[in-house]
Amino acid sequence: MLGVTDYGTFVITIIVFLAIPGPGNLALVTSTSKGGIKGGLAATLGVILGDQVLMWSAVAGVAALLAAYPEAFHAVQWAGAAYLAWLGFKMLTAKPGAAPVLNIRAGQYLRQALLITLLNPKAILFYMAFFPLFVDRASGQGLVTYGFMAATIAFLTFLYGLGATLLTHFLAERMRANPAIGRVLEKVAGLFLIGFGIKLAISK
Repeated sequence: MLGVTDYGTFVITIIVFLAIPGPGNLALVTSTSKGGIKGGLAATLGVILGDQVLMWSAVAGVAALLAAYPEAFHAVQWAGAAYLAWLGFKMLTAKPGAAPVLNIRAGQYLRQALLITLLNPKAILFYMAFFPLFVDRASGQGLVTYGFMAATIAFLTFLYGLGATLLTHFLAERMRANPAIGRVLEKVAGLFLIGFGIKLAISK
């Protein structure tokens, strides 16, 4: 199909990757719990935009450039780790009644998720290694094939984000009656973000 081999497996693999717990999923859930459906969908768009930038960067060869210059790779990696840890710290130390960290306007939720996605240099290397596995060398159509794959990932990410947003919103509405639970979950989310940041900083 448009130069993609085993399209069904490609789709299933993307869905599995989307479901793996990580800072992107955490940002999506937190944005929805603070900003409702609008916040969750804005964060989903941020993840989609970030993925598109990383995917086309991989196609353009930026991944090879980062691999050739470890210092540049580590600089981006540490910047991402610091950003995640900073977000986690802000959530962990937020006082009851304070404005939420992932907060206020749809544009801010979008930018938050976009930055979290972009500050993951390993994703570029992943896409560069992942795409060739499903490109049919005999019938591949270059940019058309990559564009079709990128569109598929964007569509699946939107569906996943929409489902996660609706589920999170449903659960959040039922927890609003007990603010203490929401505060505990915010602290837990902060700890997870700090953990993701540490993991990113020490990974090779």
